[in-house]
Amino acid sequence: MTSFVKQRHWSRLAQHVTAVGLLAALFACASPPVTEPNPAEPVKPVAPQVDGGSGIVLKPVTNPIAVGGAVVTANEEMPPAAPREFRAAWVSTVANIDWPSRRDLSTEKQQAEIIQILDTAAQLKLNALILQVRPSGDAIYPSTLEPWSEFLTGEQGRAPNPFYDPLQFWIEQAHKRGIQLHAWFNPYRARTPSMRTPYAATHIAKRAPQVVRTYGDLQWMDPAEPLAAQNTLAVIRDVVQRYDIDGVHIDDYFYPYPIKNSAGAEVDFPDANAWRAYQQSGGALSRADWRRQQVNHLVETIYVNVHQIKPWVKFGISPFGIGRPDRLPNGITGFSQFDKLYADVELWLQNGWLDYLVPQLYWPITQTAQAFPVLNNYWHAQNPLQRPIWPGLYTSKIDNSEASWSSDEILKQVDISRNNPNAGHSHFSFIPLAQDRKQVRSRLAAEKYITTALVPSFPWLNPQGLVTPRPTLNYVRDQKQIRLSWENNATSVVQVAVWKRSDLGWQFSVQDATQTVIVVDADSKGNRIKQVVVSSVNRYGEESARSSVTIE
Repeated sequence: MTSFVKQRHWSRLAQHVTAVGLLAALFACASPPVTEPNPAEPVKPVAPQVDGGSGIVLKPVTNPIAVGGAVVTANEEMPPAAPREFRAAWVSTVANIDWPSRRDLSTEKQQAEIIQILDTAAQLKLNALILQVRPSGDAIYPSTLEPWSEFLTGEQGRAPNPFYDPLQFWIEQAHKRGIQLHAWFNPYRARTPSMRTPYAATHIAKRAPQVVRTYGDLQWMDPAEPLAAQNTLAVIRDVVQRYDIDGVHIDDYFYPYPIKNSAGAEVDFPDANAWRAYQQSGGALSRADWRRQQVNHLVETIYVNVHQIKPWVKFGISPFGIGRPDRLPNGITGFSQFDKLYADVELWLQNGWLDYLVPQLYWPITQTAQAFPVLNNYWHAQNPLQRPIWPGLYTSKIDNSEASWSSDEILKQVDISRNNPNAGHSHFSFIPLAQDRKQVRSRLAAEKYITTALVPSFPWLNPQGLVTPRPTLNYVRDQKQIRLSWENNATSVVQVAVWKRSDLGWQFSVQDATQTVIVVDADSKGNRIKQVVVSSVNRYGEESARSSVTIE
């Protein structure tokens, strides 16, 4: 996830089958939604909150509790509510920022890096990764619509050898570890300076060069060209239909960040032909409003299409962190995405065209003109439908430069994010966590991510209130195991929330629903497990009624 504050990163279908016809058909045809069987009375989620910076305080169902490490003291018969927090990181493929580390890695080494990233994320108790699957009109998965990314294999259009499907591998391995995988698409970018090889025949710049514009050292799909929007929509629909992703995610690149000419004047985006055609057709909007209309239409259309295909797949957006100039709090100044990127994020929140927002709040807490806590509060004030707002944290600012942040800055921003309803945040990007820069990963693990957490639920995506089946527990005493089962195999169940009670209290964990055994040996300190309580979690993040077994 790059933004205006990180412009330095950019130094400053299998055949051509009448692309218009194919993409228009994909755009117009309504695929039947993928439905689930009737998934018991959901348990309302509880957001984690900060307890003096020492970790998460979990709100119990009945009794007040406190957290000491990962063990939660509560009523002996009733465990606390499941902790809820979105803990994510972006995994950038563009310019090989996060993965793969180089363009010439073998399949085996690419997969080893995926495993290493996911193991690190699981150990840190992250519960979501946002993987960039379409960096610049290309793909890190097999596609008949767009070519293989050169960031994957060193040459655009070249498949991995030996062949494998990287996106499918990411999804399977993430889900095994209880981690959601959100597919991140750049909606309009066609080329960046970090790309070295020519376009493949299936790239939109080759198939439909009339919709791609040159803007400085970038190539950009013109948002005002219908084919550009149809192409992006077709790509997203294809991934939602074919892959078991948990979310669709787009970032801050709508119209490109403005550049200046040698005289220092801002260069306008070259969409004069489309603008002229709009005026000649009787259009009455200003040019700025007309551009915003193009972006608004794509955002709304993506939202509708994603949920038409799979209602449980979340649609999230990560815009630049400063909102409309006419609404900003006193003292906040800076770049206007409303006027320059033509992104009316406040409108999207108002209309419910997204399921979560991750504004890129890439400034320190004490930087008055772009103060992190003030901007965090601003976005919540623009949120009439109470969608989750999870700030993006500039964790990559922890580096070896003189302007480097300390790990304290990130930990304090995590605390601020926990004061929000539906607590959560996302780190840009994964690499500073992987490298444990200035002990940020170690400190997050020891001080903030002490207890496993479920991702907050999305009840508006399940308006019919389809219930989640309660698990049946079968305690096998001689094997010290609890075996889980559900009626009708319950394909709607994706995770299992587990509470184990010892003399020290309740310990919470989450496992994938395919793992149907719970081990009930003593814990790591020799404390005997006396009771286990389990609930099912469906694709919307909603819990079933709980099942309990006493360990004799």
